[in-house]
Parts: sequence; structure tokens; C-alpha cells
Amino acid sequence: MTQQEQTPAAEETLIEFPTNFPIKVMGETHDDFTLEVTRVIQGHWPEFDTHLIEMRGSSNGKYLSLTCLVYVTSKPQLDDIYRSLTSHPMVKVVL
Repeated sequence: MTQQEQTPAAEETLIEFPTNFPIKVMGETHDDFTLEVTRVIQGHWPEFDTHLIEMRGSSNGKYLSLTCLVYVTSKPQLDDIYRSLTSHPMVKVVL
């Protein structure tokens, strides 16, 4: 067995699952931004609701930052949420 087969780097993580994981999502201020982010996350965790979101606007009001506390059970699930959020047209940055 090769080194790569024993410990593939793509599967390594320091996060212990399951866990509540904060994801920060940023985009331009828009009436539907929070709703759209909620829908994306609910596609991976149906129990997610807006009570688990902390909102913060930029000083000039142009951008909105959402910190979403998401319950994840595995690295693939977390990766899927990140991919879905980053591919959404309203989302500028996901951390």
C-alpha cells in the first residue's frame, strides 16, 4: 500500500464530527440574501433555520455577512455545503 492510499490528504481533517460548525457567508445586501443562503443550507441540513444566523452589515450598507451555525456529521457534508454556497450567484465569499 502506498503512502497516498494510507492517508489521502483530501480526507484529513482536524474537525471532529458530528459538530456545530460556523460558516460565514458574504454577499451584497439584498432582500432575499438571507432566504437564499438558508435554502442552500437546508438542502444539506433540513432542520436549519434563521435563528441560527447572525447578521452583520458593512459600514456602508453595501454588503451583508451571515454567520450560520450548521450541524454537520461529516467532512463530505461540510464540503458539499461550502460548494453549494460558493456556487450561488448571490454569494461573494464563504469562510
